[in-house]
Amino acid sequence: MTLIVFPAIDLKGGQVVRLAEGDMERATVYGDNPAHQATLFAEQGAEYLHVVDLDGAFAGSSVNGDAVRAILDAFPGHVQLGGGIRTRESVERWFDLGVSRVVIGSAALDDPDFVRGVAKDFPGGIVVAVDARDGMVATHGWATVSDVEVIDLARRFEDAGVASLLFTDVGRDGMLKGCNIEATVDLARAVDIPVIASGGVAGIGEIHVLALHARDGVEGVITGRALYDGRLDLAAALSVAAAA
Repeated sequence: MTLIVFPAIDLKGGQVVRLAEGDMERATVYGDNPAHQATLFAEQGAEYLHVVDLDGAFAGSSVNGDAVRAILDAFPGHVQLGGGIRTRESVERWFDLGVSRVVIGSAALDDPDFVRGVAKDFPGGIVVAVDARDGMVATHGWATVSDVEVIDLARRFEDAGVASLLFTDVGRDGMLKGCNIEATVDLARAVDIPVIASGGVAGIGEIHVLALHARDGVEGVITGRALYDGRLDLAAALSVAAAA
């Protein structure tokens, strides 16, 4: 099993940004042409892309749709999209437009039957985001922290047919503190669903370690700020993931 490296494009007001700990007031702008950024990642060898409509995550519906469509037109590989996707109609629309996988977060906690329904109807297409603050599930753009533990939410979907779980330690996201590898691996070992690591990747060392845990069920890793700040070379990360 080869680790998938997902370069991240987070969208706010049509721009490419990275947030610190999910705080919309702490956004760093890295560009105003998301499609061009997608093309750059493709040129460096990326076959997968993780895109988030940050405004949509708070609004509960698509806000940066034009930017997402431009990315889909520009990127030749697989695009995984999250942010405000909370209805069957929005899931269907994005699949029709060419998205490979849809990430559902808040609705997984608020409306698990909806997630089960679309996971059944779109096999291999639904990723459930289990975002954590201190081990508890955070929803609605990470602005709300529930009383549900991450592992409990994950286990609710073990028999639902979801493709993967996307685990983010919110307190590390965009902070370059290092990915919470221990919690990611623990989750992967505890459930029968592949897990994607996210939040705080700081350098190539974490890619090495996560790649070694592919056999434990760690399917991939999402990285954003480390790429944009030049701390991680995408081509090198892809090479390490493939070699492991």
